[in-house]
Amino acid sequence: MSEYRIQGATGEWEVVIGLEVHAQVTSKAKLFSGAATAFGAEPNTQVSLVDAAMPGMLPVPNRECIRQAVRTGMAIDAQINKWSRFDRKNYFYADLPQGYQISQLYHPLVGEGYLDVSLDDKDPENTKRIGVERIHVEQDAGKLMHDQHPTMSYVDLNRSGVALMEIVSKPDMRSPAEAGAYVRKLRSILRYVGSCDGNMEEGSMRADVNVSVRKPGDEFGTRTETKNVNSVRFVMQVIEYEANRQVDVIENGGTVDQETRLFDPDTGTTRTMRSKEDAHDYRYFPDPDLLPLELDDAFLADCRESLPELPDAKRHRYENELGLTAYNAGQLTADVDVYQRYEAILAATAAKVGKSESDVATQVANWVLSVAPGVKNATEDADEANDTTAANAGIIALSAAGTVSGGQAKEIYEIVLKTGREPEEIAETEGLKQNSDTGAIEAVVDEVLANNADKVEEYRGGKDKLFGFFVGQTMKAMKGQGNPAVVNEILKAKLG
Repeated sequence: MSEYRIQGATGEWEVVIGLEVHAQVTSKAKLFSGAATAFGAEPNTQVSLVDAAMPGMLPVPNRECIRQAVRTGMAIDAQINKWSRFDRKNYFYADLPQGYQISQLYHPLVGEGYLDVSLDDKDPENTKRIGVERIHVEQDAGKLMHDQHPTMSYVDLNRSGVALMEIVSKPDMRSPAEAGAYVRKLRSILRYVGSCDGNMEEGSMRADVNVSVRKPGDEFGTRTETKNVNSVRFVMQVIEYEANRQVDVIENGGTVDQETRLFDPDTGTTRTMRSKEDAHDYRYFPDPDLLPLELDDAFLADCRESLPELPDAKRHRYENELGLTAYNAGQLTADVDVYQRYEAILAATAAKVGKSESDVATQVANWVLSVAPGVKNATEDADEANDTTAANAGIIALSAAGTVSGGQAKEIYEIVLKTGREPEEIAETEGLKQNSDTGAIEAVVDEVLANNADKVEEYRGGKDKLFGFFVGQTMKAMKGQGNPAVVNEILKAKLG
C-alpha cells in the first residue's frame, strides 16, 4: 500500500484514524425489553414501559442480542470474555428517558480482535491488519424529530433500547482508503454472520470517525471525533476534510481541540458539536439492576458452530476449488447477496448441463459479475421477479452448449426480465439460436471465399488479419446465427 501523506507548508503530515462503528444487532426484540425493532414503524409504536423508563421497570437482557455479539467477536478472531458487566453512562438528553445509557465500559463482552483488509482488488492477498480494541453491547437512544412542528421538537422512542454493538478499532488506519476498506470488510462480515444487516442508509450501521495528524514518527496528535457518519464514502470524506483542516490549524499557529464534530454531507465539511467529554464526566458505575453476564462453554460452542463460512475462507475456496481468478473470487465474496446469487446459479447450471460446479464456475462468475448486471441496468422495464435462478441457469446452459451466442444470450435475458418467459422457448420462437450445422456453414463459407478470391490470395500471401474479414462476411451471410467456433474451424481448414 502506498503511503498517504498530506502536504503542508511545513512538510508531510501523517493521518491517524480510529473508527467506532455502531451496528444494530439483528433481533426481533430490544436489548432489555420485548418491544419490536422493525424499521419504519409509526413513531412511538414500538416502546415498552422499560424503554420509556417508567418507575419500577427492570431490564432483562435479551439472550439473542448477546449471542449475536459473541458470534461477531468470534468472526474477527477476538477474545470472548466469559465474564462481562453492564455499566450506566449518565447524561441527560431529551430522547434518553432514563437519564442514562446502559453500556459496557470496564468489562466488555468482546476483547481484542482484528480485520485483514485489502486495498487492491486484483491482489486480495496484499492486506493490512487493523486491530479491533473491543466490542461492547449497549442500548440505543431515541430520536428527536425537528421538522414536525414550527416551534417544538418531537421525540420518537422506537429506537430507545435497541441493541447496538459498538466495535472500536485501534488507531491503525493511515488513509481514507484504509478506513473505507475497513468499513466495507466489517460490514461484509456482519452481514455474513447475520448479526447486523449493515444498512447504513437506515442507520443500522454508522461510524464515529476519530482523526488526528502528526509528523511521521511523532507521538499521536490531538484527535477529533465526527459522529454518526452513515456511508463509506462519507467516512472517507470526513477523514480527508478533517485531516487537512487540522494541518491548517496547526501550521497557522493554532491547536487542535479535542472535540466532537458533525459532518455535513452537502458541503463535505465538519463543524463543532461539543467539546469532547472524558469518561469521568459520564459518572460510569456498574448497573445495579443487572447481574454480570457469565457465559458457559456450551453457549460459546453453540455460537461458534453457528458461524458460516466467512469471506476470506470463501474467497480461498473459490480460487482453489473452483479455479476462479483472485479478482473474481474477491468480487463474488465481498457481499452476501452476490455470493448467494452466484452459488445458487452455479449449482443450478451445473445440474442442468450435467457437469461439476468447477467446470462451469468461471462462466457463471462472468455472467453474474459482468454480463447480467450490464443487461439489467440497460433494461428499463425489467421485473425483478423474473430474474430467477432457473432462468439465469437456463440461459448459461444454452450458451455453454453452443446453442446461443453471447449476444443472443443477452437478448434472451432481456426478454426474460421483461416477460418471465422460459429461455429455451424464447431461443426457439424468436430465432435466437446459433446454427452449428457444419454442412450449412461450409456452404456459406465456400460462397464467401468464392466471392472474395482476391482477398483469399492476399490472405495466403501473408495478410493474416484478413481472417477476421472472412469471419465477419460469413456471420453476415448467416444473419449472425452461425456458431463462431464452427465458422472459425471451417475457415481455417479452407484457407489452409
